[in-house]
Amino acid sequence: MTSRFRCIRTIAGAVVLCAFPALAFAHTEAGMAGGFVSGFTHPILGWDHVVAMVAVGLWGAFLGAPAIWLLPVIFPLVMAFGAALGVAGVPIPAVEAGIASSAIVLGMLIALAVRLPLWLAGAIVGLFAIFHGYAHGAELPEAANPLAYGVGFVVATGLLHLIGIAFGLLVRWPAGTVAIRAGGVVISAVGAAFLFGYA
Repeated sequence: MTSRFRCIRTIAGAVVLCAFPALAFAHTEAGMAGGFVSGFTHPILGWDHVVAMVAVGLWGAFLGAPAIWLLPVIFPLVMAFGAALGVAGVPIPAVEAGIASSAIVLGMLIALAVRLPLWLAGAIVGLFAIFHGYAHGAELPEAANPLAYGVGFVVATGLLHLIGIAFGLLVRWPAGTVAIRAGGVVISAVGAAFLFGYA
């Protein structure tokens, strides 16, 4: 078995193992379950969130080390800050447009194979993370435990990043690079559909 296949198998295994905490929390008392499960499902049930978070992992893998691990770390950290702003009710304009735009921009960066300096890539990812985090925080269910809810959406975000990274490993092959860039077009199109109200 080649090292490439071992790496893909390891990431796939991590995705599966990371999913088990969600299953465990789903059977706990109502407050914790409501908080964690609500937080975990919130990013997954919104395609605008899904494609943008997958795009972060995909772009990181495309850029290579250290972006492959740094971008998926920056996003949830800054997203948690955005969530705190949402919980506190601090007004941020055009949140939904910011979320949709994140998919458009990240998708185009992937589609066009753009390689930016790491600090600029991190700044772009961090900016969009604020909008995603704010949406999670502002939509915190009243009965939910804020901490459990926050852990839920951070875990879900990490899993989506891992999925993006796993697909991004295809960049090692010429056909894989074409597929990744085509995926960027799809991600951007989904973002545009949300931005203009077609989804």
